[in-house]
Amino acid sequence: RKTDISYLFSEEERHLRANDRPFNLSYRYANNAIKTSKYNIFTFLPLNLFEQFRRLANAYFLFLFCLQLIPQVSSLSWFTTAVPLILVLGITAVKDANDDINRHRTDKQVNNRRVDVLVDGQLRNEKWMNVQVGDIIKLENNQFVTADLLLLSSSEPLNLVYVETAELDGSVSVCVCDYSVYLSSGEVRCEPPNNRLDKFKGTLTLDQQVSSLDNDKVLLRGCTLRNTEWCFGLVVFGGPDTKLMQNSGKTVFKRTSIDHLMNVLVLCIFGFLATMCTILAIGNAIWEVKEGSVFTAFLPRENGIDASLSSFLTFWSYVIVLNTVVPISLYVSVEIIRLGNSFYIDWDRKMYYPKSDTPAQARTTTLNEELGQIKYIFSDKTGTLTQNIMTFNRCSIKGKAYGDFCFLFSLQKTDKVDFSWNQLADPKFVFHDHSLLETVKDGNPEAQTFFRLLALCHTVMPEEKTEGELVYQAQSPDEGALVTAARNFGFVFRSRTPETITIMENGRKVVYELVAVLDFNNVRKRMSVIVRSPDGRITLFCKGADTIIYERLHPSCSKLMEVTTKHLNEYAGDGLRTLVLAYKDLDESYLGEWRQRHHEAVTSIEDREERLDEVYEEIEKDMMLLGATAVEDKLQDGVPQTIEQLAKADIKIWVLTGDKQETAENIGYSCNMLREEMKDIFIVAANTAEGVREELQVWMYFQTCLWGGFLIIPGSFHLQAFALEKNMQLELLRTACMCQTVICCRVTPLQKAQVVQLVKKYKQAVTLAIGDGANDVSMIKAAHIGVGISGQEGMQAVLSSDFSFAQFRYLQRLLLVHGRWSYLRMCKFLQYFFYKNFTFTFVHFWYAFFCGFSAQTVYDEWFITCYNLVYTALPVLGLSLFDQDVNDRWSSRHPQLYSPGQLNLYFNKKIFVRCMMHSCYSSLILFFIPWAAIHDTVRDDGKDIADYQSFALLAQTCLLVVVSIQLCLDTHYWTAVNQFFVWGSLAAYFAVTFTMYSNGMFFIFTSAFPFVGTARNSLNQPNMWLTIFLASLLCILPVVAFRFILIQLRPTINDKVRHKVRKEALPAPPPRRPPPRRISTRRSGYAFSHAQGYGDLVTSKGFLRPLKSRPALFIQKDSALAQNEPQHYRTISEEPEGSMSP
Repeated sequence: RKTDISYLFSEEERHLRANDRPFNLSYRYANNAIKTSKYNIFTFLPLNLFEQFRRLANAYFLFLFCLQLIPQVSSLSWFTTAVPLILVLGITAVKDANDDINRHRTDKQVNNRRVDVLVDGQLRNEKWMNVQVGDIIKLENNQFVTADLLLLSSSEPLNLVYVETAELDGSVSVCVCDYSVYLSSGEVRCEPPNNRLDKFKGTLTLDQQVSSLDNDKVLLRGCTLRNTEWCFGLVVFGGPDTKLMQNSGKTVFKRTSIDHLMNVLVLCIFGFLATMCTILAIGNAIWEVKEGSVFTAFLPRENGIDASLSSFLTFWSYVIVLNTVVPISLYVSVEIIRLGNSFYIDWDRKMYYPKSDTPAQARTTTLNEELGQIKYIFSDKTGTLTQNIMTFNRCSIKGKAYGDFCFLFSLQKTDKVDFSWNQLADPKFVFHDHSLLETVKDGNPEAQTFFRLLALCHTVMPEEKTEGELVYQAQSPDEGALVTAARNFGFVFRSRTPETITIMENGRKVVYELVAVLDFNNVRKRMSVIVRSPDGRITLFCKGADTIIYERLHPSCSKLMEVTTKHLNEYAGDGLRTLVLAYKDLDESYLGEWRQRHHEAVTSIEDREERLDEVYEEIEKDMMLLGATAVEDKLQDGVPQTIEQLAKADIKIWVLTGDKQETAENIGYSCNMLREEMKDIFIVAANTAEGVREELQVWMYFQTCLWGGFLIIPGSFHLQAFALEKNMQLELLRTACMCQTVICCRVTPLQKAQVVQLVKKYKQAVTLAIGDGANDVSMIKAAHIGVGISGQEGMQAVLSSDFSFAQFRYLQRLLLVHGRWSYLRMCKFLQYFFYKNFTFTFVHFWYAFFCGFSAQTVYDEWFITCYNLVYTALPVLGLSLFDQDVNDRWSSRHPQLYSPGQLNLYFNKKIFVRCMMHSCYSSLILFFIPWAAIHDTVRDDGKDIADYQSFALLAQTCLLVVVSIQLCLDTHYWTAVNQFFVWGSLAAYFAVTFTMYSNGMFFIFTSAFPFVGTARNSLNQPNMWLTIFLASLLCILPVVAFRFILIQLRPTINDKVRHKVRKEALPAPPPRRPPPRRISTRRSGYAFSHAQGYGDLVTSKGFLRPLKSRPALFIQKDSALAQNEPQHYRTISEEPEGSMSP
């Protein structure tokens, strides 16, 4: 037995025995307890403070606080820095503590769940945390799966279990097995712990027989057992080793361009602060030499303090005095603003989809303003632009075309085909070509073989509650549409077992032996089944992409290929999804040899997929072409209008799809991405990397003269030629970015991510990726912003996204309304925040020249403490949460308003410098006007008021009034909350000032409030209020004049629209028109939304048994996913009439 502890750090293979704890404990595998919390009662304070002080701003203010404790350096009381720092740290600590308390509660709740463990043939109830690897446990219906389990048996026929995987990917799944629950000597060897949810490799040795294990025989922690009374499972991975916990690692934190700019500006501010402090320190040294030695009118000079030492101490003193130039509350305020704006997305009823009860959701609260700067959108097609609801539309059988093509040449369709003769037909199925039905009824062998293939070659699972009421559970909508078509034309798929498939052929029951399923994957792009008919004939049926199938056809099919290709061109020209069908008769002796090689490949642990691909390739050749199918996937409602509006906003949309070129191209025409007037269409046609390079260079030269055009990259080979080759990347990017529209066809999930990363790497632009399926996850994670659509392909895309909703059309509102508002509000906040802080700080800088550079402050210490935290905090938050230049309807009507965000016009380094210059001017007014007004001034009764305290009160009052008026000028949209925050803050200032400067406060806290009587004696003088008015006028009037002149001479698009809003009422939005169907003759458009793995499932002693509450298939009810409930399905035709449109 292996007991070396080093095995823990280099586990290459997991070895365990069923129900043998001593053996399994020798490997020191992790038990089933989990710990997601970060702190405990003893470590919270030190660890949390350590994490917070790792942030530069917090560490900087801690350093300032330490400086303030040195009497020779600090001229301010300790609380001026300590109070803001403690408040910021406290807010963050409370949030972190609340989050960690919730994690502790969750951990305790999960670890203390109970489960039955089989010990010595008896069931013992144990806590989850006490379960060990190798234990056999019993689960019951609706019970959470305790750990990653190898399924052993269940209460259902053929050992089927049904599980809901909402915590993992939001979808549903099944597991099957055929092992005995009473394993006493069974041994499992499998892969080490990993985060791959869709893969599992291992072998089970039982009675010296080795069986292969794969993902279909494993129940993962995070699932819930549904509609199964009980099941037994063997614990393979526990606690932190489970795939759920392995996937709960740290997510890559996305930062916005505003974040990066703020980091750069904060560093610049540090440099600017050091420069100011250096200037003032040098000034102190000069003053000490010239004036300091004789300036002993009040206090005697300290011995041993020369000019150089005084200058050194003064430098650090001014670091303290001028510290407000580095805003301590900046990052906290930014997070509050982002959180508030994310709530608007969650609450937006115009982005709520009632049919699936799906609201929009801001899953990340740190990227809102980035939505207002998108330049490139990368979109999937199927399920994103289209509905992913498939209907069988046309077909080609042995060179003859059938289907709904007649309506293209007339305004009236032919009558629907009457399927009433077929008692098992789906009454909701609609087809208009009567000749196809007559061909089948007449016994045409090719037509019958065609539909026999559709009825046999799939992974659909049937349910028949009552006689004749069939419901198909299809893993992909494509398969459901094809099997339903076969059903209506007389080839009804009735049932399956791991060894057989039963179909009704024109009313006659036929049972086929299922020899093998050659499963689909994204590389193969095809699937096959090998069946033996009752008369002993062995046939391989195959369906897949046209180019893939054509490469494996017998040479005698060349003429039929030409005719079928012509039909595929017609189908793809209408944007239909196509598949090619083929078959091959097999010899019994050859099949026996092949099955032996297939078994060896299936039971191998190393390189199982590669070996299976080799075995599949061996048999899938020299096939006979049978025909092709065409399935229609309609556009989602509002897609053309949305794309048109986004294009007007100068957002470029790239479609990255696995479909064929022609299908994607014609969908592009349907959704207004492409238009008939686009004459310059460039298709990468070369078959070598050098040829691709030459084509790109020629096109790029042409485009320098005529900007625009349309680029199509037709296949994965071409993407491989430039996306993976560094010397080709820039050629592609230059050419693609000069085109109005780019479509990349036949791309793999990895290539989608590579294209996004290519644009991110070389273009200074913000990217957004949007998709609905698991194959879009890598693209969504690669982009600056990832948007998931909750559709027909589960919730994988949503779970990996930053924002999610149910329909593509909501993207327009997300970007043009919420994104633009969030960006505008954040930029206004930053401009105003830096303005008020620099203005506050520069007044200290000017005052230094009048106080011997002694690091004295202009304002009262309590005003310094409360300025950012109390007096100016709420007004700027009101501006940042409620302001809008125009309302949502005008934002959507004028998408050109979006372009300033793409160009970073509202806040950039130039704007930051302008804020500094504005602050510098305001600070000059706010210092010298009060100084001149109060210098040698007396009251009406002849008493002198030219004292420091009166000057400080006057200066800080002028400052607060000016920055409040400036905020009012920046506010375009006033609400009651804004009014309350602005005027309430001013009222609070005067109330607090009169209270702190009162006699009562002085008597109670003599040393803390030295400005006793200052407010009462100063603010009752008319000249003080006239000074406040004059300072405000001189600060604000130039701003108003500059903005007025700028609007008259160089109005922006924002100015023009706001002027237009005042002049006219907003018209009602135009009615939506269905997009016209474009007819063209092009190559076929392959698409097949199948996922790999289901071939093994249907041959694993079980079949997919749906929920008892499910009436039909295809359309998922997403609210059930959100509530961790079983998913419910409906057929297309069971949707209420008109349900395809919102």
